[in-house]
Amino acid sequence: MLAPERSRIACLAALLVGASALHAEVKVLKGFTLIDGSGRPPLANAAMVIDAGRIVWVGPVAQLKVPAGVETIDLAGKYVMPGIINLHGHLGNTIGLTQDAKFFTRENVEKNLDTYASYGVTAMLSMGTDQDLIFEIRDRQRAGRPSTTRVFTAGQGFIFKGGYGGIAGVNQGVSSVAEVEPAVAVQARKKVDMIKLWMDDELGRLPKMPYPISKAIIDAAHRHHLRAAAHIFYLQDAKQLTEYGVDGLAHSVRDKPIDQALIESMKKHGTWQLAATLSREASMFVYAGPAPFLTDPFFMRGVSPVVVETLRTPAYRESISSGAHFREYPAFLETAKRNLKTLVDAGVKYGFGTDSGPPGRFPGYFEHWEMELMVEAGLTPAEVLTAATRNAAEFLGANDLGTLERSKWADLIVLDRNPLDDIRNTRTIDAVYIAGNRVK
Repeated sequence: MLAPERSRIACLAALLVGASALHAEVKVLKGFTLIDGSGRPPLANAAMVIDAGRIVWVGPVAQLKVPAGVETIDLAGKYVMPGIINLHGHLGNTIGLTQDAKFFTRENVEKNLDTYASYGVTAMLSMGTDQDLIFEIRDRQRAGRPSTTRVFTAGQGFIFKGGYGGIAGVNQGVSSVAEVEPAVAVQARKKVDMIKLWMDDELGRLPKMPYPISKAIIDAAHRHHLRAAAHIFYLQDAKQLTEYGVDGLAHSVRDKPIDQALIESMKKHGTWQLAATLSREASMFVYAGPAPFLTDPFFMRGVSPVVVETLRTPAYRESISSGAHFREYPAFLETAKRNLKTLVDAGVKYGFGTDSGPPGRFPGYFEHWEMELMVEAGLTPAEVLTAATRNAAEFLGANDLGTLERSKWADLIVLDRNPLDDIRNTRTIDAVYIAGNRVK
């Protein structure tokens, strides 16, 4: 055989091998109604082409053109939406109903991420109670195609020494302005995605972080080109931290109705209501009931039977109802709901988060409950879905997440029913995909 002919055959073989490898990475979803997260109207009878985990084409089935031999998945009658992004969770520190820093192991963190993924939460921001193992897990995800929920992290968040917040032995306690810059620099060198601080006194039980220290943390975060998010409870603290330029409020104001001054300040400084955490507020009293979801299969599939039985016991219910501030918690929830609705109607930027992870706040289920509570607060299902997808990705600066558009990662949920008709339909999960691969 002549050398040129051998060369031509070798090139052809290489091309065929390459095409085969490409097609092995390509999958086509078709026949579904697309809710792409952008705010555009749903697209009926839609199709999507995914290659190596990313969307390379999306549009009407009538315009679909794909090579022969690729995997095609018929989703006729289904609804497809972007994966949920939780901007406020905590990973790896809880087993059962006990929280302890010693539980922060690779096994427990990955178990939490897998649970989130099974509920369609395809990305989450862990807010300030992580140990350094989290950076290895996160960086390995970002170097390839994750098969479980994507993690963003605030590393070790900031508390006032002797004050409220965080987990003992994990968080960075500061007692003076002078301590702030070196401590923030440590987090910056670890390449955290966010700086977190706690501004609270637990209803007067503990000392609160002084304002000069909180300002120093926010300023230092910005010098290191990092965003700063704050746990707050009181209106006055929200107003003060917003004036300091905090980028996000990690909870709703819960002590009183917000005022026009806060609204104007949040708009002026670009401060987000990054999470309302309504499910967190409800969890403070719901188990005295007992909670109605304790018999819900959608809840029970993500929680151990031992925990479910414990939550049902009279002793556990009594431990909740006998709390010093138990009778105040329902009012805090209602205030949080009204304040969220006021901010959204005023045009303040808002995201989505739950504070899931600590005992009694269950990853996965709480994100769906949060959406239901946001609708109860007066938001439309469309506003809630946008908050939990496009808006949340925008706050993270994750430009390849949050909507189902060309070049984005194919992180998505396949639903049996339309969540725009009833937000509880987000629970009708048929399948979850992360980076184009179906979650097992």
